[in-house]
Amino acid sequence: MELIFCKWVWVFLLCCWLIFAVGLSVEGLRENSKVRGVNLGGWLVIEGWIKPSLFDDILNGDMLDGTEVQFKSVTLQKYISAENGGGMKVTVDRDVASSWETFRLWRVSESIFQFRTSQGQFLTCNGDGGNVTAAAESASVTETFYIERNFNDRVHIKLKSGTYLQALEAKQLTADYLGTPGWDDNAATFEMIIVSNILHGEYQLANGYEHDKAKEIFKKHRNTFVTIEDFDFLYRHGINTVRIPVGWWIAFDPNPPAPFIGGSLEALDNAFLWAQTFSIKCIIDLHAAPGSQNGMEHSASRDGMTRWPTTPDYISQTLDVLDFLASRYANHPALLGIELLNEPSAGSVPLDILVSFYKQGYQIVRKYSSTAYVLFCQRVGNADPFELYQSNLGSENTVVDLHYYNLYDNFFANMSSLDNIQYIYKNRQTQLQALNSANGPLVFIGEWVNEWNVTGGSQTDYQEFGRAQLEVYNAATFGWAYWTLKNYNKHWDFEWNIRNNYLQLQLGCSSSKQILNLVSLLGFACGCYFLL
Repeated sequence: MELIFCKWVWVFLLCCWLIFAVGLSVEGLRENSKVRGVNLGGWLVIEGWIKPSLFDDILNGDMLDGTEVQFKSVTLQKYISAENGGGMKVTVDRDVASSWETFRLWRVSESIFQFRTSQGQFLTCNGDGGNVTAAAESASVTETFYIERNFNDRVHIKLKSGTYLQALEAKQLTADYLGTPGWDDNAATFEMIIVSNILHGEYQLANGYEHDKAKEIFKKHRNTFVTIEDFDFLYRHGINTVRIPVGWWIAFDPNPPAPFIGGSLEALDNAFLWAQTFSIKCIIDLHAAPGSQNGMEHSASRDGMTRWPTTPDYISQTLDVLDFLASRYANHPALLGIELLNEPSAGSVPLDILVSFYKQGYQIVRKYSSTAYVLFCQRVGNADPFELYQSNLGSENTVVDLHYYNLYDNFFANMSSLDNIQYIYKNRQTQLQALNSANGPLVFIGEWVNEWNVTGGSQTDYQEFGRAQLEVYNAATFGWAYWTLKNYNKHWDFEWNIRNNYLQLQLGCSSSKQILNLVSLLGFACGCYFLL
């Protein structure tokens, strides 16, 4: 009798372990599943590469905020230079251009600009006859210049008074050119070289158009880019969650600070309504913080600089935005969680500052909800996700968000399709297994894509790459979310991938596999009993 009792105890404990091993589920999702999500990228936080046509009608569209330019005197054949990268005098004496000779545009209008140095100061001139220096820490009237441009990228630069800048033989830049210069070789004519024009985000779009035109562009985009029909599509293909990037200005709707355009809050409300209609959950992702947490266009950086971690007011304002979002949506039945900050830069955001912010953000969400998940995004760049597991960020329903791309690094540049797939199994899977077994937050692959650097990949290649990612990322304890719903670049477009059979989700297999695995494992346990 004692032997039989011990056998039954052993089987019971084995069954309990097997049931747990089949897979954890996320509270609030239908069918006790994990997150199978899609990001609504490029909708409420603009990313120009996702929908380039938004920028088509901007005048001087190659001179947006953050564009890097250099100016070369056509008479001296020397570059304008901010000594030491800013904070000192300006000369026209360099044969070769580097960072001191490169200026980032702050756009005021299609022909009016301010010029920021690599160290963050602005070019400034006190008026007619004055020398141009690079000592201003902020920009106002005396840091504002008008640009006249011809078709050969020759430019004239003048003050509001109408006086033109010129490059003197003494290698100074002064505001004292007499008369109106032509486009021939003269001291007031410069060659403008556009070094980079890579920022096409919310700031560039809103500030690129005249205000009324910008309002028209944003309204149409927000009303058409994501609709209730898309939520229907997601529901029919087994997607149970959307991750929705938002910007800090949403808390100031309907009249956010210039140049941002109101209306994103109404769009987010609509998304929650549509999600509830189709039993889809929402993760609100604070994608853009004031001052920018990574200097990228998707954080609405004006000029590519990261000022969020060095400005306490920006961090405080970000916490206020989280308070606004949590208080508004905490009790909404469609809310699954709030991600406190997307992709802080490892190179610019110190870990101690980020951890302090994350802990405060966690408490803000908990003030309004004891169950909403709080998501902490891993720093992008050279950072180990384990650093967040060691930081004691919160005790209940916490998640670490990792973004997995076989892109953006020279390491992936020459990989074959097989190399990419093996990397998923050997590297991504190993890291996920280690994180899953760590004592701490759940693991979320909050961004991934069925795209790579492979040239000429076949449909079968893409299917196999997608299958490998899904197989590995399905093991993440919180789940995954594809980047992104719609995209000009087709392999990034979730809907295109599904409709054209490049990404095979194996609809419905997740829950059924769990059931089959559970039945098989229970059968195995019973078999063990009879063999004992």
